[in-house]
Amino acid sequence: MSGANVAAMAGAGAAVAAAAAAAAKMREEEEKLTTYNKDDMDGWEFKIVRANSRYFKKPENLKQVCEEEAKAGWEMVEKFDDSRVRFKRRTDKRGSDQFLQEIDPYRSLVGIGNAQLVITILGVIALSIGVILAGVFYFRSIN
Repeated sequence: MSGANVAAMAGAGAAVAAAAAAAAKMREEEEKLTTYNKDDMDGWEFKIVRANSRYFKKPENLKQVCEEEAKAGWEMVEKFDDSRVRFKRRTDKRGSDQFLQEIDPYRSLVGIGNAQLVITILGVIALSIGVILAGVFYFRSIN
């Protein structure tokens, strides 16, 4: 196995580990921010819609997601940050889920998906290593 392959695998492993750590930190933060008492839960269900980018920074994206979620009876409770929004809906709205065609009422991810994000990160790492190797070979050839 070449040094470039080892470096690429190490870089990819580091990126995956960093992403997992960030996700764990966000889940822990959400647990602290989303405390409910018995009255909050009676007849309600909650979900958090996430994005792997700062998708909700653009007001038009937030508006679009809120409109889509409203078709399934979801109401926005709060925007945690530019990548997470919490919704709630009455549990009796579940009965209409079977008639929804344009939206998954339990979706929790918008924007670029996890697989696409990993592929993008790996592509950037591979491209970076290629550029570094090309530079190394170029400077070796002129010396």
